[in-house]
Amino acid sequence: MILQEDMEPTLNFEIRRAGLEDVDAIAAAHLDSIRSIGALYYEPRIVSGWGARVNGELYAKAMARAEVFFMAIEPGGPGEVLGFSSHRIGVDAHRTAVYVRARATRQGIGSALFRTAEAAAIAAGATAIHVDASLAAVEFYTANGFEEVGRGEHRLWSGRSMACVFMQKELTANGPGRTGRYR
Repeated sequence: MILQEDMEPTLNFEIRRAGLEDVDAIAAAHLDSIRSIGALYYEPRIVSGWGARVNGELYAKAMARAEVFFMAIEPGGPGEVLGFSSHRIGVDAHRTAVYVRARATRQGIGSALFRTAEAAAIAAGATAIHVDASLAAVEFYTANGFEEVGRGEHRLWSGRSMACVFMQKELTANGPGRTGRYR
């Protein structure tokens, strides 16, 4: 469990691994992020398509396929998930995602969630992490060590496409930003 003490957040939080009992709360945080933050970067029909299939079952199925989720919650709070991150090993790469509720942005929660997912990727032997970053998330991922490798579109469940930035972060054997690579 990670406690946030490095910054001066207005929200105290802790991070823990999510389980099947958390899937609906994760979906609610994801939808909040899409509808509030995503809506600042995409038109309504894209936002609608992006959130169309977000529900607890989506995360339960991902967990069954070995995707690992971490969530930030307020200790002793109402139990609302402030944000979440995930790590999965895709067909050709380690992938991650981070989503934070609008009320929890710019408080170190997203970065703490990412570091937790990054540690899981490193433990799983990742040499790099890849993301299809929404336009809303490019600045976040850049601040967390990712570099742009291209631009394109991400296909949504609705069949629509949304603009995204393909990004990658190289990892090293001694952790991010140090010498020595994994083999």
